[in-house]
Amino acid sequence: MHKFKTVILACLLLMPLLARADGTSSLKNFYDKTLSMRADFHQIVTDRKGQKIQEVYGKMQLKRPNKFRWDYNKPFEQQIISDGKKVWLYDTELAQVTVRELSKAIGSSPAALLAGEDGLDKNFKLMNVSREDNLDWVSTNPKDKDTGFDKISLGFKDNVLQEMNMVDSFGHQTKIVFSKFEHNPVIEAKTFLFQPPKGVDVVGE
Repeated sequence: MHKFKTVILACLLLMPLLARADGTSSLKNFYDKTLSMRADFHQIVTDRKGQKIQEVYGKMQLKRPNKFRWDYNKPFEQQIISDGKKVWLYDTELAQVTVRELSKAIGSSPAALLAGEDGLDKNFKLMNVSREDNLDWVSTNPKDKDTGFDKISLGFKDNVLQEMNMVDSFGHQTKIVFSKFEHNPVIEAKTFLFQPPKGVDVVGE
């Protein structure tokens, strides 16, 4: 009888912890406690029929608010960099840089989930998704219909971001798997500065 009571007591004590172990709470914990982040990533894009149309590898870094850098290394090189005011997309193969004002580029985009400074509830509808692949998932559908994305989901394990899945308005699905995750590393300010190389075309604002 004593052991039975002990088991019941243990379950009651664990219930609040289990209640917090979901995607929404993991995302809010990430949002509240992450000042900077560094990780490797593997990105796969599939079409509406599930056929793979792109697979790339790279490294990402962010420093909140609104500074981030995605370096695509193979099979092609590309950089997406925000200095907190502008977002730069540099395609080395095309020798072209596209630049936009951050306020027009981030909004309810996936970047806002990771590096934005506005409240999550302002730009996204949060909803827990069934646990899958041993991850706690949260659906973060953008409230703004003009972002180009119909659905954005994030998967966490022990409050650490593991995956990010996005479905765009064309039905393409982008899956990003993170590895070598570093939480709140020291990142130099120059990491998020971008100067267009000489001889490249600059398009945009």
